[in-house]
Parts: sequence; structure tokens; C-alpha cells
Amino acid sequence: MNVVALPEAIDFVTAASLGCRFATAYRAIAAHGRLASGQWLAVHGCGGVGLSAIMIGAALGARVVAVDVAEPALARARELGAEQVVDASQVTDTAAAIREITGGGAHVSIDALGTAATAVASAYSLRRRGRHVQVGLLLGPASTPPLPMDRVIAHELEIYGSHGMAAHEYDAMLALVADGTLRPDLLVGEVLPLEEAGMALAAMDRPATAAGMTVIKLPG
Repeated sequence: MNVVALPEAIDFVTAASLGCRFATAYRAIAAHGRLASGQWLAVHGCGGVGLSAIMIGAALGARVVAVDVAEPALARARELGAEQVVDASQVTDTAAAIREITGGGAHVSIDALGTAATAVASAYSLRRRGRHVQVGLLLGPASTPPLPMDRVIAHELEIYGSHGMAAHEYDAMLALVADGTLRPDLLVGEVLPLEEAGMALAAMDRPATAAGMTVIKLPG
């Protein structure tokens, strides 16, 4: 269990939105990706982690390319700061599309989905000495994707796995939330009372009726 002191400027709903997805995305970008202002960030998959990564990358001054197969997800990515989007349902080679958009490839690319196809595309979308960060979990047959190690060597790419964020690393992220640089509250779709938690959990195996994450608020 992690216990982190919450700055007074951050309300409890915003703090709840940091959860796994936002903190995971922040560490992937800041610690492993070492993303700098003006660099290109490619985000493969615009779910909870992916949209968090897009917001964080844009807030840090990066130029963001978002990739997904769903138009609503890509529209949300634009709202959160993506400069360019790639509809993977319409593009045969998403990595080539990213290299063309970025003029040679992204500096940092994140697989926020976790499939063999997105992991490989993420590696191929990088420019020389770029950094691939694997955040999406790769399970079963997808756990050993055919990453292009010949390209990793020839282009001196870096490959990282990223999983969560330890309590002692929260301060830098919380400071950016407190001063308004990061707005994880914009990723909240619904705030429900405790008595509706059961229905919300039961509905998780059905298509979402609201965009964003759901926060359960305790009484008092």
C-alpha cells in the first residue's frame, strides 16, 4: 500500500483520478521516456493510460501523435492535446504514418494498449536513438512480440518496461497537478455515490455510457 500526502490544492476526486493509469503514464513519460519540450511523443492506444499520457506529454510541451482505431477516442485525444492522430483502422502501417508526420520518427513512443502489433509498431515509429516504453500488459501469446532487434541495434533504440509509480516519486507529479499544469480531473467521466458502486461494477462488462473514468465518492 502507498500512502502519499495530498497537497491542499488538490481535491479528493482529482486525487482519486490519479490512480493507476495517470501515475503509470506519468512515470513512463518522465522517468523512462525522459520526454522534453518540443520532442515528438507517439501514443499507441487511447484508453485510460493512453489519454493520460497524451495529456501529460502535451502539458510538458511535447508534440503528440495519438493512434487508435476508434474515432471517439481520437477525438478525445485531440481535446487533451494531441497535435496529430492516426486512425489505425484506416492506415495499413501506423509506424510509417508516424514517421512521416514527425519527420523521421518519434523521440518517445508508448504502447499503452498491450498487443504484439502495437508494441512492434511503437518500436518502428521511433527515430534514431528513440525510446520505446511498454506500458500495456502483454499476456499469453502476445507476451513475446517480435520486436525488431536489428532496428534496435542499428538505430540505437532504448526499450523500457514501465509498471506503476512508487510513493516517493509522487511529489513531482502532484506539484504539476496542484499548479494546474496537469488536469487529471478532466479525465473523470462520472462521480457516483457509494450506493451506486455495485451497479457501476456490474456494468463494466458492457460498453461505457460516459467518457472517462468513474470515481466512487464516499459519504461525508
